[in-house]
Amino acid sequence: MKKSLLVTLALSLVLVAAGCSKTTENTTEEVATEVEDATEAVEEDAAEAEDTAEADTAEAEAEADTENAATAEGVMSYADYVAAAVDTEVCVETYVQAKQAWWEDNGVGQATFYTQNQDGAFFVYNLPCSQEDYDKLVPGTKIKVTGFKSEWSGEVEITDATYEIEGTDTFVADAKDVTDLLGKDELIDYQNQFVSFKGMTVEAANDAGDAFLYKWDGSGTEGDDLYFNVSLDGNTYTFTVESYLCDKDSDVYKAVQNLKVGDVVDMEGFLYWYEGVNPHITSVSVQ
Repeated sequence: MKKSLLVTLALSLVLVAAGCSKTTENTTEEVATEVEDATEAVEEDAAEAEDTAEADTAEAEAEADTENAATAEGVMSYADYVAAAVDTEVCVETYVQAKQAWWEDNGVGQATFYTQNQDGAFFVYNLPCSQEDYDKLVPGTKIKVTGFKSEWSGEVEITDATYEIEGTDTFVADAKDVTDLLGKDELIDYQNQFVSFKGMTVEAANDAGDAFLYKWDGSGTEGDDLYFNVSLDGNTYTFTVESYLCDKDSDVYKAVQNLKVGDVVDMEGFLYWYEGVNPHITSVSVQ
């Protein structure tokens, strides 16, 4: 109907123009030609508009189908996961970013995984898996995880979980610089994500002036977790090298062993939480 009205309007305008002309050279044939040209132009515009509308409709339908498929499978968005109550069942699609060492408990293999998608991160604790699957779960691998949302000393994680390896789609997150968020409430919004900290100063880890400790209280030996303190703007934070993630032969483990009080460092790692921010650091470089 709209196209017909446009054609009629075009015809009227041409006829009016022809009638108002002071010359007599325009013939009926010339007027008809002008009408035909105007009609074709209007029809082309209308066809383009119809094509655009059809493409927009098809795209909207495809997006709706994708959303419906995800809902049908019970997969939650990151926002839904955050909103879910602790101890409720959750199901998310995510990508492996790193993994702690595989081990067996009463004959059952398991490992802890740091995972993340484009919207947020999920710490999957002691996920049962075979050694064969563990070897397949390299950074970037897409998995669907079903388990229970849990919390331990502020750290939100997925426990008692199962998983499915999904397709060939991959994703490895870039480190998000959260240095300016230290000491702010907004920092927890990035919990478990791969992050970076820049320009922090190494502080003494104990009264003896050591730059790091084996275990949190200094009771460990080489091969145990490393704990070290770094400060920014007068506030001091404790960071950790988790030995199941980065063992004593890793570059970051050796780098922390070589730190000196007063060094200014840049770091990357996963934004773990234990009674406050306690990142699991995977790289350290001295400025």
